[in-house]
Amino acid sequence: MAEAREADVRPRKRPLADAIVTLAETPDHVAGIDARFKQIARLAADRVGAADYASVTTLRGREYTIVAASSEVAIAVDEAQISDRVGPSLQALDTGEPVGVPDVAATMDWPGFHALAPTLGLQASVSVPLHMGRGAPGAVLNLYGRDDVAMQPLIFGVAQLYAVRHELTIGTTPAAPADPGAEELLGGYAEALAVRATIQLAITLLAAGRGSSPGDAYAHLCLRAAAAGTLLGEAATTVVEQHL
Repeated sequence: MAEAREADVRPRKRPLADAIVTLAETPDHVAGIDARFKQIARLAADRVGAADYASVTTLRGREYTIVAASSEVAIAVDEAQISDRVGPSLQALDTGEPVGVPDVAATMDWPGFHALAPTLGLQASVSVPLHMGRGAPGAVLNLYGRDDVAMQPLIFGVAQLYAVRHELTIGTTPAAPADPGAEELLGGYAEALAVRATIQLAITLLAAGRGSSPGDAYAHLCLRAAAAGTLLGEAATTVVEQHL
């Protein structure tokens, strides 16, 4: 019994959540960002039971790029969207808002995606923006599933977290509890949104206090974090505490 109690209090491993949160605290200019995107895609494919395939897409200049993919299926679906320059992953990247597709076959908004995904056995998807230090989405994590029922809790959970953070109302009833991997993803996404909000508040406070632009305030925050040997989230928390 004692051993069981000790096991219960040990911190649970959550590499996917930690990777998403760490990315939100990382300055955009840091080298090796693509490696972090690939890590998130790999962890999502391995740990989220509801999703059969995962990928990460980003925008380089004017070109959408597939940074990582767990299979040829994910690549094919992403390439169809990039070819049309429309699709749930591209919409999420452009708007910074998650895009859930609970029924791929019933979705007519994106012709290439609608035509190809069902032929590959995909029934549902969700695209989740991956935020970086500056605040804008640096990439999008796409999760594709063959079981739309299994994907529904994840799709709803992502939409609910975004809505709560932005004080929006969504008219969707909660689905059954998601699998542990999906819960880990949702936890990481929630924390990343909170970190992003703290960093944005710190930038606003620094810009006002220094009489500078948001860009200059962000650069100053990056310098503060580097000097302290911390990530942006911790540096931003310090700024907020000093001002408020």
